[in-house]
Amino acid sequence: MKNILLLFALVLSTATFAQEEWGDMKGNTLTMVEIAPVWPGCTGSKAALKSCFNSNLSQHISTNFKYPAEEYKNNIQGKVIVDFVINEEGLPEIQSITGGNKGLQEEARRNIMLIPQMKPGMLGGKPRAIKYKVPFNFKTGK
Repeated sequence: MKNILLLFALVLSTATFAQEEWGDMKGNTLTMVEIAPVWPGCTGSKAALKSCFNSNLSQHISTNFKYPAEEYKNNIQGKVIVDFVINEEGLPEIQSITGGNKGLQEEARRNIMLIPQMKPGMLGGKPRAIKYKVPFNFKTGK
């Protein structure tokens, strides 16, 4: 009887831990809860945090944007796509860069790598890398 009670207590504590770890139980399906990275200074609900992140990312990109001098001089234009993650430490990590020439790609890389460290995204209660894709449109206006 004592062993049965011990086994029951272990099963119950494991089930409780799993619910905290994985998130919401809906019917017979257990769903993982994803939380996006949190930009420094952002607070509020999940929706408010997402909006704050998007707003700060857009502001960061426009504030730190510099058209490479050689490309501007030679009227080199293009669209560069940067795939990156905010890693488990809350830092940006480039996955791939496509489009444009090398100078435009390097500017896009520089801009993304200036993103400040933030609270990392979470999945199932653990820090996880969260993917993002950002386009950079380089137009000289000439």
